[in-house]
Amino acid sequence: MDIVIDGLSKSYGNQKAVDNISFEVRTGEIVGFLGPNGAGKTTTMRMITQYLSPDSGQITIGGKSTTRNNLRGNIGYLPEHNPLYDDMPVIEYLAFCGQLQGIARGNLDQRIREMVVMCGLNDEKHKKIGELSKGYRQRVGLAQAMIHDPAILILDEPTTGLDPNQRVEIRDLIKKLGVHKSVILCTHILPEVEATCDRILIINKGKIVANGTPEALRSHTSGKSFILVDIEGAPREVITQAIKSLPGVSSVGLSADHRLLEVECADGNQTARAIYKLCVGKEWMLLQLSPVEVRLEDIFRNVTMN
Repeated sequence: MDIVIDGLSKSYGNQKAVDNISFEVRTGEIVGFLGPNGAGKTTTMRMITQYLSPDSGQITIGGKSTTRNNLRGNIGYLPEHNPLYDDMPVIEYLAFCGQLQGIARGNLDQRIREMVVMCGLNDEKHKKIGELSKGYRQRVGLAQAMIHDPAILILDEPTTGLDPNQRVEIRDLIKKLGVHKSVILCTHILPEVEATCDRILIINKGKIVANGTPEALRSHTSGKSFILVDIEGAPREVITQAIKSLPGVSSVGLSADHRLLEVECADGNQTARAIYKLCVGKEWMLLQLSPVEVRLEDIFRNVTMN
């Protein structure tokens, strides 16, 4: 079920939390929704889930406007601060959530069993939620978001409190669910986004400042290439000056560990070939010639620091 956001805005007094944003999330797509604290992420998600009404703009889910239709039943939502009833056993809580979502009584037990298995809750299912670790509480939150098999999943920090193995399991689960659902994943764990999401949206000060695949954002944001080089056969100063003289090379510095030369250039492939030819001509030994991939963290900082 597709989500279409068109000209969405929301203010709190004089502060504009969301400022005329537009984007789409298609069925079968997992979109990472990123931004600094206070950028407008949570407000946007609360408007999509119909917890908040927008001041202006339009949200369409499956071709229907959220302004004129109650579409909450199509959405599974895991908020950042996972609200749970600590005195309820896991099984009873999931039954309660299933009833709230209108699951038929004859199907509810089967659906609870599926969620217990899917979210790894079998050993904890009879415990009270207040007795669970933070990681298992997060799993219960995921189970309640998915119990009614919604077409749309909105997950705010779904792997908070999970250990590395649990994160991989939840990441794989989200990817599996994302084949047939529209998923918006909000997290500060940037490697999670790269490992899970098909596309990335970055919001800053209420505006969308980046929208694209990780590869497209790297290409668009950096505008430059970087190559790590290790060469033997001459003093480092001589090698550095020779590389600086090559066409398209902007600068030559040291890598973070000071072992390698880091070459900044306009075209990584062209410069790599030129460095190779330089070494052949000078009879230098080329030990390493590798591109430096622009990190998602660098892209995030670049578009949100202003």
